[in-house]
Amino acid sequence: MVKIVGIAGSLRPNSYTYLALQAAAQRLEALGAEIEIIDLREWQLPFCNGGKEYSQYPDVQRLRDTVSNTDGLILATPEYHGGVSGVLKNALDLLSFDELSGKVTGLISVLGGQSNSNALNDLRLIVRWVHGWVIPEQIAVGQAYSAFSPEGKLLDEKLSQRFDQFAQSLIENTRKLRGVN
Repeated sequence: MVKIVGIAGSLRPNSYTYLALQAAAQRLEALGAEIEIIDLREWQLPFCNGGKEYSQYPDVQRLRDTVSNTDGLILATPEYHGGVSGVLKNALDLLSFDELSGKVTGLISVLGGQSNSNALNDLRLIVRWVHGWVIPEQIAVGQAYSAFSPEGKLLDEKLSQRFDQFAQSLIENTRKLRGVN
């Protein structure tokens, strides 16, 4: 079984980023994947200082263990000032090649304005730098305030289909690149 960890890079209550990650997670589960979501609002992570040890923050080791024991990742970020959120970047900085190398990764960005790929490009560079594999399909949810129903469901059918394709690609590429059934 393919094991995927999703990380929501937003601390905002009622986060659209979290809703987008949930939409992807539901599709992955429907395809038979095991998925765990890391909600950084609930984790106590320090600012990365470049060190290896953060013994006073047990969630750092928990993050490392969780990511180590998975086949693939979904990184979901709001786009802030044209780039990836600081909270997601910090979480990734607390990880290393040990945890991220070889991971198959899908990328999602959420924007208040028009869709673009700035944050997605940032994440693509970061994942490539740590020797991870980013799938070709990526999702940018523009005008997120109008993309979801009050219940958190995607309203646009074409966007929903993109989430389906994203999930299928993440499963297929994880199986190919990681040799998982």
